Amino acid sequence: MRIGFVSRGTLRAFKEGSCTPCDGQRADLLLFGFDGVGEVSYEKELKGESDFFSSVALLSKSCKNVVVSGCITDTRGIKRKSAVVAEKGKLLGVSDMLHAIDGKIGCGATLRMYDTEQGKMGIVVAEDLFFAESVEALARCGCDFIVCPFGRLVDSLQTVLLRSYAFRCGLPILLCAQGYCMLAEPTGELVFSSPQSPVFFELNNRKEYHLVETRKRVCFPSQI
Repeated sequence: MRIGFVSRGTLRAFKEGSCTPCDGQRADLLLFGFDGVGEVSYEKELKGESDFFSSVALLSKSCKNVVVSGCITDTRGIKRKSAVVAEKGKLLGVSDMLHAIDGKIGCGATLRMYDTEQGKMGIVVAEDLFFAESVEALARCGCDFIVCPFGRLVDSLQTVLLRSYAFRCGLPILLCAQGYCMLAEPTGELVFSSPQSPVFFELNNRKEYHLVETRKRVCFPSQI
């Protein structure tokens, strides 16, 4: 799977600039950070006064791939950090960040996994990366890889978490932040990181399984 990271500039600027003659066709997955779409009002989208979601779908159609972009969604004044997902011209859905820290922004309700041609893709939005249960739940549901649109990186914490989760859950995790992107593999290695934008990386997503056994002292009812 060839991944394109766009950590700087808007989705529209990418389409009008570097995407001629469609640089995006070089990628099976295009991942944008929160600069990609910006703030989206559901009310304006429904009234046809804005076209942010359709622009994501149209880019995925012209590039014939999967496009994921971080954004801020506005539902009648309630703002959330979200990620919009489209594949080959079809809007697959919008995932919201589940954990609102200190009430500065609204929280979503459910995790979402998307069945794409590249495999089952889980979405972890922004600061949900700080909560292991989000990544683990998606891994248990059978995700092949996880994508995380993020805001601004301030230290190495995200790098440590990315490597830890990839190793613990046994699947690749991709992160696209403001001005930086990286990818960790199930070995726990950070196999790719770059401040460049756009930048492309070829991921060989091999699925490896092992039998893990454990013993635990517990008293079960005799009928079990």
